[in-house]
Amino acid sequence: MNTQISSIEAACIEKGMKMTEQRRVIARVLSDSTDHPDVEGVYKRASSIDPKISIATVYRTLRLFDIANIIERLDFGDGRARYEVATEDSHHHHLIDMKTGDVLEFENEELENIKKQIAHDLGYKLVGERLELYGVQIESKTSDPSSDQEN
Repeated sequence: MNTQISSIEAACIEKGMKMTEQRRVIARVLSDSTDHPDVEGVYKRASSIDPKISIATVYRTLRLFDIANIIERLDFGDGRARYEVATEDSHHHHLIDMKTGDVLEFENEELENIKKQIAHDLGYKLVGERLELYGVQIESKTSDPSSDQEN
């Protein structure tokens, strides 16, 4: 495992949290994730590094990191919480593929301006929001001629 301090571990240290070896492993797993793992996903990855890590430890650690605003807990309506590193400098949204469960991150400046304008038009200053889009991937018309018909 890489000995460099992960972004989550650095945030924990900055907030004065005690960093056990198991917390370090979980922090590394989350920092290195390119997806949005759920508890089971974090547990599988962490326990492959340290087999002594229990699922209960993963639950407790994720909750601790979430309360400290080091990670964000995401609910995409599929009954399982997923997690990502909390960032202040990058505001993004999620598009969830309803067939595969894949989560795609995207940014859109025009959308950001529209949201601010809506809040302003209603007499508010936007201080927070969350946008999640749900969809299915559009199949290419050339891949399946029978897909031209819609029900």
